[in-house]
Amino acid sequence: MELKRVVVTGLGTVSPLGNDVATTWANAKKGVSGAGPITLFDASAFKTQFACEVKDFDPSQYLDRKEARKCDRYTQLAVAASEEAIKDAGFDFEKENTDRIGVIFSSGIGGIKSFEDEVGNYFLHQDMGPKFNPFFIPKMIADIAAGFISMRHGLRGPNFGTVSACASSTHSALVAFDLIRLGKATAIVTGGSEAPITISGTGGFNALTALSTRNDSPQTASRPFSASRDGFVMGEGAACLVLEELEHALARGAKIYAEVVGGGMSADAYHLTASHPEGLGAKIVMKAALEDAQMKPEDIDYINVHGTSTPVGDPSELIAIKEIFGDHAYKLNISSTKSMTGHLLGAAGALETLFCTLAVQDDVIPPTINHEDGDEDEAIDYKLNLTFNKAQERTVNAALSNTFGFGGHNACIIVKKYKK
Repeated sequence: MELKRVVVTGLGTVSPLGNDVATTWANAKKGVSGAGPITLFDASAFKTQFACEVKDFDPSQYLDRKEARKCDRYTQLAVAASEEAIKDAGFDFEKENTDRIGVIFSSGIGGIKSFEDEVGNYFLHQDMGPKFNPFFIPKMIADIAAGFISMRHGLRGPNFGTVSACASSTHSALVAFDLIRLGKATAIVTGGSEAPITISGTGGFNALTALSTRNDSPQTASRPFSASRDGFVMGEGAACLVLEELEHALARGAKIYAEVVGGGMSADAYHLTASHPEGLGAKIVMKAALEDAQMKPEDIDYINVHGTSTPVGDPSELIAIKEIFGDHAYKLNISSTKSMTGHLLGAAGALETLFCTLAVQDDVIPPTINHEDGDEDEAIDYKLNLTFNKAQERTVNAALSNTFGFGGHNACIIVKKYKK
């Protein structure tokens, strides 16, 4: 069976760097930090009092008031990102067979704020008996963003969400890629959304000692590969890509950003929350992605690393890169855009795949910000080009994105310049 080629024809995002793709990408290239004091709740009693929030988000721009009340913030963000991506792709759904267009959209946590609100309301008013919002369950569950997007546009193809913690939306993109190249769908709206900046989200990750506590300098707190890194910075937002079968995209005259050429999946099988110290699962997943794409290590120009700014995770990923890429590891660019966006958990993979797609299109590498001279860790190989502090222009024929999730879930996707 000859596999179909799959291309990216639409992009959308609502991120800590901007509420659309153009603003987000411009700020990423400038090295802007999206971090600041938490405004979504009173965090004054918490060890971590800052995050990378989406700014000035107005759900009424995308949803009427009645619809918005049925949605958790994570679904509202997902709708916003998907609307931009679908518009960007230029579909006229009245002319399409929407039975073959699907939505695979992820969240690692789902509607955590809705859960907090309903359970908190119960305990506050339990003397009156249990009274729950009838939309509590659909607001909370992690698949509902995918369902909501499909209903808005009448898309009746494959429809679900994958849940694999921080690897969730990369897994979604890989499943979408496979379904299209196997001929089981014509196009799929795929991505991820997360709104975890809540009392329990922040408190829970604080209890794990996973978050940075650099409250005196939020904008410099996410500092991957620096000796002074002390944990990740929580982020929220959504990102969406429209993946489409190449011949269908050409037939309707669609704009093509890049081609998706391969992906890999693996497990660390090691620890609930920590990556394997020698990057075992990361090695497996990158090797699998290269084999799937039928590419050699030297074909890759840029790696958007998982790079969360944690003491254990950062060096283990670089160990894996050096083993898989050998001498070429010192010739490619590596960067962690989480230094700017924070960690969007289940939406991270989609946003970082979007960045890889734009890097391929524009031949520019977004930076890893917040590295200071002399702030070096003996576990990090600084001979690698970690693209510190400033974007770099170079030809980017192919880019690879890594995402690793709690539970040892690893996913990797490769995009390259589209050529006929």
